[in-house]
Amino acid sequence: MNAPAGAAEDGAFSSLPLPPPVQDNLRQLGYLQMTPIQAASLPLTLQGKDLIAQARTGSGKTAAFGLPLLDKLNPRWFAVQALVLCPTRELADQVATEMRRLGRAQDNLKVVTVYGGVPSRKQIASLDNGAHVVVGTPGRVLDLMRRGVLDIGQLRTLVLDEADRMLDMGFSADIEAVARQCPAERQTLLFSATYPEGIAQLAKRFMRQPEMVQVAAQHSAGKIRQHWYEVEPRAKAEAVARLLLHFRPESTLVFCNTKQQCRDVVQALRAQGFSALALYGELEQRERDEVLVQFANRSISVLVATDVAARGLDIAELPAVINVDVTPDAEIHIHRIGRTGRGEAEGLALNLVGMDEMGSVGRIEQLQGRASEFFPLDELTPAPGGALVPPMCTIQIVGGRKEKIRAGDVMGAMCADFGYAREQIGKIAVNDFSTYVAVERAIASEACARLNAGRVKGKSVKARLL
Repeated sequence: MNAPAGAAEDGAFSSLPLPPPVQDNLRQLGYLQMTPIQAASLPLTLQGKDLIAQARTGSGKTAAFGLPLLDKLNPRWFAVQALVLCPTRELADQVATEMRRLGRAQDNLKVVTVYGGVPSRKQIASLDNGAHVVVGTPGRVLDLMRRGVLDIGQLRTLVLDEADRMLDMGFSADIEAVARQCPAERQTLLFSATYPEGIAQLAKRFMRQPEMVQVAAQHSAGKIRQHWYEVEPRAKAEAVARLLLHFRPESTLVFCNTKQQCRDVVQALRAQGFSALALYGELEQRERDEVLVQFANRSISVLVATDVAARGLDIAELPAVINVDVTPDAEIHIHRIGRTGRGEAEGLALNLVGMDEMGSVGRIEQLQGRASEFFPLDELTPAPGGALVPPMCTIQIVGGRKEKIRAGDVMGAMCADFGYAREQIGKIAVNDFSTYVAVERAIASEACARLNAGRVKGKSVKARLL
């Protein structure tokens, strides 16, 4: 599966056959040069062809399927014309946000997200008001279809995003049930980081002569430094702390193969004074939201996660990844370490290996085409400064989009009303029912008290430090 001859040679978005308002919007968003997956796939998908694309998270795949999806869409016709299936709520929210940005040139474009873990009534109300694009998890999409709330009879585009993860999570039957009810005359776009047998079977059943593109899963040897350490399994949690104290990355994503290992590592790190949280499949949605927000806005230093839980998590600047367990799937290893070293930045991937995992290391070496470089754990020495203290704290405000709160309202209150400098305020994330604002650690308690005593958008609010 290689990039086809039709791939855009110069890599400029301006070379694509898109209307001038769309091109103007892309320029405003900073979309100038296509990523490899965009250059390989967009000339094909804009012609209406079905596509199977193998590309990792962070490769620009949302625009790769979002632009052809939006190109075929008629915003004056209020019917669901595109459906994007995603494995997790977090990815669905990310995709929907990006679709709205990409679709700003189209009047009154309505993108609705639907997923489990929250009551369905508000999602149903959004669909009742009309939607052009629905982004959701397979289980909730199928549930709403069966209840007659979600009508996909006029669908023009079906997208399966991170299809391999959806299969891993047991969504195969739900995906098939959804696909069977889609109109036969539609475009189907399938994106996957890996290409297991289940993907081939899915494509055979529901796609029409799909084109196949694959962009290199590898990272240049110089972009991501990989260090390997042989460690007794029972000593791995303590070894993570040694790595953090030696290398001192500001933010680190730690991968474990099981939720129990996640819990053990977090417990060991907290005992040594680190700010660490765990992310695994069984967390309630509210807990997942709070964990992800705090990691993204630099209020915690270490996020310890399983592969499935971390899917869809896209942190722009991530200095380091630590693999507590070596994954038996070499492509997943490439996927894990590819979360660091994004853009122009260099990344650090630190791997802990038990003797029983050496076979998995061999498979990774074979895929990467180079030997793994092992270092002695005993040579790690703590750098000055003790446990890493994250620079920010997160304040949760009760109330979000449903109360018409916007990020600008919170920034206005913090700066104009309470007198803080913009530089003291970090990321502001607004979801349906809560708003999360990152503030410098030194002002966190005071800022929270001022929010509770003051007003946002003319209304009193309740706030608490997470």
